[in-house]
Amino acid sequence: MILYWVCLVIAGLLEPCWVITMERSDRFRKPAWALLTVIILLVSLYLLSYVMTALPIGTTYAIWTGIGAVGTLAAGALLYKESVTSMKIFFAFLIIAGIVGLQVTTVIS
Repeated sequence: MILYWVCLVIAGLLEPCWVITMERSDRFRKPAWALLTVIILLVSLYLLSYVMTALPIGTTYAIWTGIGAVGTLAAGALLYKESVTSMKIFFAFLIIAGIVGLQVTTVIS
């Protein structure tokens, strides 16, 4: 069961990666970045589909998108100097709390 959770975290962490490479592809006009985007996205989706064979679909998808959302927010702040307000941090922590809550309740049930 641990392998599924590890794959889910990896799939979620790949979300910001393909978003960043997509941005760098300049609307898919830079072939190398565009190809990298597609490869990372496909790996992320493959891992997500693998995890869905063992974990509930709702939990799996919510955790995957939550990791992706928080990761993309952090990447935007670190790589592109996007503003980080206390409200953004607060709501990011709410997403993280939801991810943890979903994981805990899924493991317990």
